[in-house]
Amino acid sequence: MSVRSSPRVPKYRHHKPSGLASVRVDGRDIYLGKHGTPESLESYKRVIAEWLSNNKVVSPSPATAANLHGRSVDELILRYLDFAKTYYVKNCEPTGEYKNVCESLRPLTQLYGKVRVEDFGPSALKAVRQAMIDANLCRGTINSRINRIRRVFKWGVENELVPPHILHGLQAVAPLKLGRCNVREAIPVKPVPDHMIQPVLEHVSPQVAAMIQLQLLTGMRPGEVMQMRAEDLDMSGQTWTYRPATHKTQHHGRQRVIYLGPKAQSVIRPFLKPDGSAWLFSPHEAMVLIHRQRRADRKTPLSPSQRARRRKRYPRRAPGDRYDRRGYAWAIRRACDEAFPPPDHLNEKQQRQWRREHRWSPNQLRHNAATHLRKQFGLEAARVVLGHSSADVTEIYAELDLSKAADIMARVG
Repeated sequence: MSVRSSPRVPKYRHHKPSGLASVRVDGRDIYLGKHGTPESLESYKRVIAEWLSNNKVVSPSPATAANLHGRSVDELILRYLDFAKTYYVKNCEPTGEYKNVCESLRPLTQLYGKVRVEDFGPSALKAVRQAMIDANLCRGTINSRINRIRRVFKWGVENELVPPHILHGLQAVAPLKLGRCNVREAIPVKPVPDHMIQPVLEHVSPQVAAMIQLQLLTGMRPGEVMQMRAEDLDMSGQTWTYRPATHKTQHHGRQRVIYLGPKAQSVIRPFLKPDGSAWLFSPHEAMVLIHRQRRADRKTPLSPSQRARRRKRYPRRAPGDRYDRRGYAWAIRRACDEAFPPPDHLNEKQQRQWRREHRWSPNQLRHNAATHLRKQFGLEAARVVLGHSSADVTEIYAELDLSKAADIMARVG
């Protein structure tokens, strides 16, 4: 997609004889409504977004929001969000997709919220996409968000809120292609370097260390290892099986079975509890151990004021009974900072860069397991263990072992 380099953006003007706001684009004046009103400013943003995206304004801007007839884009969005709140739910809680939908619709409502649904076409969708490009989002994220916007209009057609020809026009907008657009590409998720795992294990609680080890051994997702309970484990055989109560592909009707060998079993045993419904890995228990260790390592006795101190009955932040994604990732991030402190000679900017380069996340551990399984047992074995329905998905997680190719060519060529 070609966009003019450093274009001179037309200004928001005041047409004094009429009291209207206007903008002069490509030699013609477009009136936006009463000068200084929020509606006229929204119309101005929309016109400029279309002009930057298409190098021209393809549809007349409405004079004011009051002059619009028919259902607005904002009304359609509100109706769809009411539906999404009940659709994107798992275990009575909203899933991450609902948040993704809200993020995707934000630039749409900012630029075209007051516009009639019937006036929203392909050029308008490209203007919304250009706003995402200007926000420095990566290509994959932009394509996903544009697809979610199309999904809103598809739902509108299904429920007779949007004319069918509107959806047909939006479907004609092609996705951004690799190498054919000036858009940032996302950095692929890589496995954690082996030398960066053991130092981190020394700076986390036993619960977090066990979850890291289980992910490395089994290739579990972070959400699967965090929700482990004894009642979800079948420990009758030599190889244990773990069936998570919920998992990523559950809404597709797929089952997720994770097999636990002797090494994984030895990691789990210290955390088994008499109550089968209790979470194996509890941040509350981890905090109790940390406080107990701090008291044991204390060099000076407690002062009278410290002895008299009482814990808050209802603290603002208290550890829960199970880890969530944010808490698990934050524990690893903090341990990375402790295990790999930046050198003193670096300035503040260089220290921030150092920390970014020496941090890793729980999601990367699944890539470690996939790469190891593919190297030892092949792609199909890695696919089965990771629970993928297609080997193409496993290819994304498992790094190629190019050393085999180099060894073969050393012998052949």
